[in-house]
Amino acid sequence: MSGNTLFGSDMSYFSGKARAYLRWRDISFEEIAPTPEIMKSEIIANIGWPVIPVLKTESGEFVQDTSDIIAHFEASNSGVKAIPETPLQRMVTYLLQLFADEWMTLPAMHYRWNHNEEWIYGEFGKNSAPDGTPEEKYEAGKAVGQRFRSFVPMLGITPETIPGVEKAYEQFLADLSAHLETLPYLLGTRASYADFALIGPLYAHQYRDKFTGEHMKRTAPKVAEYVERVIAGEGKTGDLVPKDDLPVTLLPILKVALQEHLPVLTETSKLFSEWARTAEPQSEVPRGLGMVPFTTGGHSGMMAARTFSLLRLQDALDVYLMMLPSDKRRADAFLDAIDGNAFKTMRIDPRVTRRNYKLALA
Repeated sequence: MSGNTLFGSDMSYFSGKARAYLRWRDISFEEIAPTPEIMKSEIIANIGWPVIPVLKTESGEFVQDTSDIIAHFEASNSGVKAIPETPLQRMVTYLLQLFADEWMTLPAMHYRWNHNEEWIYGEFGKNSAPDGTPEEKYEAGKAVGQRFRSFVPMLGITPETIPGVEKAYEQFLADLSAHLETLPYLLGTRASYADFALIGPLYAHQYRDKFTGEHMKRTAPKVAEYVERVIAGEGKTGDLVPKDDLPVTLLPILKVALQEHLPVLTETSKLFSEWARTAEPQSEVPRGLGMVPFTTGGHSGMMAARTFSLLRLQDALDVYLMMLPSDKRRADAFLDAIDGNAFKTMRIDPRVTRRNYKLALA
């Protein structure tokens, strides 16, 4: 294989995020599905564990994690950057990534496994048994899919919380539809990193999965059209909202996102700090640290305290903490408007990083 290779899948939450960016940036690449052979010879052999998406660059370097894939090309390309260069829009971009990567997993996993389960087994089978009969594809896909299905309760998706998950998702569709009445993308008339982040859950799970895609196209057609634009790599021209301002139509989405997610992040951060007190320097960080309470759509339950969320939170906090006083005053006014005051005093202590393709103490 020569050129850039993206090991990814249409069914994968984060493959869509990387794919949309690469198309928008006009980067030539070949996408290869993770068959068992590819997973063993390319991904596990070089990354150390089974995960997608993974990028293999023209020079043979392996890059894993969508933010690292995007950063790799942002560093080597001139011209318009995917991540806004102004402080408030940059901070909000990272907050939207935190929401898309770590909180939209609730509706994404609920709808896939409680409304599309039988259908998605067949889709998984296209990678697991590409040369098999439909029956063999289904059985192979089920063997793979049931591992992902087992994560659902740990995410807090239970009979008690499902009504809240669905209520929150319906409100999100309504809020995003209202925003798309005024702008074609999240931060203006061109696509940006925030759009690529949001396309992660919205494409693979919410647009492409059979039941959920039909629901989106029927009840939120503007959102479906937006997903089609972003995944196709459109939005190369145009501008972000000028003067480092924000569309007021984004505020309802961000308000709900922070109100629901910040309490979980606060409790996760406490558990992480307690764990880190006795950990060796530069230790690998566990993916989960117990269970914490959460509320979504007015319904409450318990979910896993996922440590990777702290890395995404840290990205946004770093921008906020490095702002000039005048910029921080504007950021504080924005956080006040969305009831995000808890964000101002949050800290990740100790800091986290990625080392050897895994989350670790910095």
